[in-house]
Amino acid sequence: MKRFFAFLLALVMVFSFTACGGQTGEESTEPAGETTTEETTTEETAAGTTDDVIRIGVFEPLTGPNAAGGVMTLNGIELANKVKGEVLGKKVQLFVVDNKSDKVEAANAVARLIDKDKVVAIIGSYGSSLSMAAGDTVKNAKVPTVGCSPTNPLVTLNNDYYFRVCFIDPFQGTVMAKYASEELGAKTAAIIKDVQQDYSVGLSNYFANAFKEIAGDGAIVEDISYNTGDTDFTAQLTQVKSKNPDVIFAPGNYGESALLIKQARDLGITATFLGGDTWEAPEFIEIGGAAVEGACYSAHFSAENPVNDTSKKFIEEFQAAHNKAPDTMAACGYDAYLVIIDAIERAGAADSASIRDAVATTSGFEGCTGSITLDENGDAVKPAVINTVKDGAFKYLSTVNP
Repeated sequence: MKRFFAFLLALVMVFSFTACGGQTGEESTEPAGETTTEETTTEETAAGTTDDVIRIGVFEPLTGPNAAGGVMTLNGIELANKVKGEVLGKKVQLFVVDNKSDKVEAANAVARLIDKDKVVAIIGSYGSSLSMAAGDTVKNAKVPTVGCSPTNPLVTLNNDYYFRVCFIDPFQGTVMAKYASEELGAKTAAIIKDVQQDYSVGLSNYFANAFKEIAGDGAIVEDISYNTGDTDFTAQLTQVKSKNPDVIFAPGNYGESALLIKQARDLGITATFLGGDTWEAPEFIEIGGAAVEGACYSAHFSAENPVNDTSKKFIEEFQAAHNKAPDTMAACGYDAYLVIIDAIERAGAADSASIRDAVATTSGFEGCTGSITLDENGDAVKPAVINTVKDGAFKYLSTVNP
């Protein structure tokens, strides 16, 4: 009888284990709601890597107020991966995480890419604040990261593991100040900035300093702020209108900037609006409509002015893939990816340390945005493009060399 009860007890234990969800095999490492550009291989080692795959992470804002810029950037990265998806005989696999246009999420996204996805290099992010939020994480983990369009100098300052393929705000601000003075004949300027965006605050300061050097100490007649997400700029614009500036420099997110310009025109303000590279998003024109006609901004690229054979090839490839001309953010994403691939080829290795050292010595690399040479801070020394809105589309105006 004792043997019979022991047998029954064993059966109960087996069925109890099954009912509680006991199973064989390992839990999937793929996160819910996030994707990679390639399916995860089933031959992963415990360290999360394979002998025939090189893992590169991407953290961009795919949702939230910066989503349009992040999606445009990702389009360029994915196109570059499609064009050059192998290096050193190994497939390059992208791991894409949405940083949700949020600083905390940006830091978490990078930590996820490093700790869970085991990437050897990272691309991102659109938005200087988002890149800066991830800076300490990539620095401490010693994973090289290449920014596509974060222009604030603090992104790479004192960080040997952060680089970028775009110009920085001191140059961008100077370019727009000179354009205002030399091309538009402006003697006075007002500044309207997003006080919550490091990009907007920094670029506004550099523009102000450069414009004052050109036009004199009293040239900035108003410097006023708003917050990310604001939709009513009546108070700021009324104050600016009373000063009657020749130009208004208002770098910020494309959404708020378009609304601001539209409301300015409704108030009868006729001054030319100037901005930075974040304005080049379809939503800027969709929201602003006729009000943003004539607005001018600095950019990294123009499909109307290919600067080399890589530019021409990129334009053709993007047109074929998306049935439209490429934008400045896609171009930056394309170049960021290829700079990493070039570094891997030159290093002859795909570990983070080798990639970092090779990226740091990038010189004369022919990207679609022009020749890219990284200085001692990891910043690209390259020309800036000035574009405008004409007949409801972004149009090329000129190129300014460093």
